[in-house]
Amino acid sequence: MTITDKHIIDTYSKLFEGLNPLTKIELIEKLTKSLKKEKKSKESEFLKSFGAFDSDKTADELIKEIRESRKFRNKDLNF
Repeated sequence: MTITDKHIIDTYSKLFEGLNPLTKIELIEKLTKSLKKEKKSKESEFLKSFGAFDSDKTADELIKEIRESRKFRNKDLNF
């Protein structure tokens, strides 16, 4: 944890001192939910990346399209 992180935590802690216990509990619940959601989101995004290419074209059509889009040029190399 960096010094900046510690400072932010201390600042927020001072803000929370004036809250009643019920409000503090609700705040803790929301923070906990946000942490769980963030973890699930990162995991699901990672897992979604596998097989992410989606196309209605067949493999042969894709291969043909790639080959046709290639451009070659003849250039003489003088050594």
